[in-house]
Amino acid sequence: MSETILALLGLGMITTFITLIMTKKLSPLVALTLIPILFGLFAGVGGTELGKMMEDGLKATAPTGVLLMFGILYFGLMFEVGLFEPLIIKILQFAKGDPLKVIMGTCVLSLIVALDGDGAATYLIIVGAMLPIYKRLEINPLILTAILTLCVGIMIKLPWTGANARCLSALNLNPTELFNPIIPSMLASIVWVLFVAYYFGLKERKRLGIVHIEIPESKEITNKKIYFTNLLLTIVLIVALVLGLLPIAITFMIGLAIALIINFPSLDDQRKKLAAHAGSALSVGSMVFAAGIFTGILSGTKMLDAMAQSFIHIIPDSLGPNMGIITGLTSMPFTYFVSNDAYFYGIVPLTAATASHFGVTAVEIGRASLLGQSVHMLSPLVASTYLLIGLAGVSFEAHQRFTLKWAVATTLVMLLVSILTGAISIYF
Repeated sequence: MSETILALLGLGMITTFITLIMTKKLSPLVALTLIPILFGLFAGVGGTELGKMMEDGLKATAPTGVLLMFGILYFGLMFEVGLFEPLIIKILQFAKGDPLKVIMGTCVLSLIVALDGDGAATYLIIVGAMLPIYKRLEINPLILTAILTLCVGIMIKLPWTGANARCLSALNLNPTELFNPIIPSMLASIVWVLFVAYYFGLKERKRLGIVHIEIPESKEITNKKIYFTNLLLTIVLIVALVLGLLPIAITFMIGLAIALIINFPSLDDQRKKLAAHAGSALSVGSMVFAAGIFTGILSGTKMLDAMAQSFIHIIPDSLGPNMGIITGLTSMPFTYFVSNDAYFYGIVPLTAATASHFGVTAVEIGRASLLGQSVHMLSPLVASTYLLIGLAGVSFEAHQRFTLKWAVATTLVMLLVSILTGAISIYF
């Protein structure tokens, strides 16, 4: 099949998928599973070959699926046994019913926790701690999901994160030359997100006022031994996640097993607690595996490669010297529609090869390719997106509509500052 037809099929597959879920014609789970199979058949791929592509996609997403399922179970259990209750009470006492203080605190805390570059872990920690406060003050939970998405989208550009590592390996770059020049744009985007949080806070304060709620007094912990054991276990787990001592999924599996023994020695109680949290864990896990089918077929049929080649061929020569800016702008739709693996290993090297003909260096293309990660974190192909909306209890569509414009604005702020500081070149 010709490259043009494959590119059109890939575009049609992505467009159909996005249209169906945004118009609520199909659930993301159903669309992620059935739409790629249909377009795979259109591409002339046989049953056995198509099955192999889906299996490869499932294998690639399996560790993430396991991580999210066991992560939800672990933090759900910790919340139920009251681990976060003292923190929640302290924040309530500090905020004194002021939505502005709560939202600003959410932003600062999210930026700190996201330093490890792991979106899923950040979502688990912040939502677990802050969602009860949002509910108690009746703050719009979409603000919580938006702030978290923006903060994680900024911090996953750090050198030890997956996006940065993919970019480095795909273009064979030095970490210092790739990352250091975009530090000013990252700092600017942090200031921007703090401003966004302040704006949200003012709006909610105007809508709700300073809510006069009954703030509970710090109460005595009934079983200090178990409480501090849970706290120590959670701290050790988070440190292990940051240091990468074990695969993240394995870390959560071990943590959950220990937590069950500590808090519920009875096997019957363990079964009941797992069943109580199984619904949300299964919902998120199934979505991750369905996303594996989508990416497996998109890559395996070579639709992705064809789309990348078509994109490169349509760039006019007059725009060639500004490939850095073009890459920064197109990194938003590309990383929304495809996985980071597909983007950094499939599209970015081809873009860099084309840019080199116009005198634009690979490292500049690498910097620009990282800018769209704030939009990428909204992608229906990002497993942690489903974790976030599942934990916060909001719909995928509402989260998209509320957050997208702020994510695009964050990327544009980074691109503008990158141009002003010379990290990305501009030619007139």
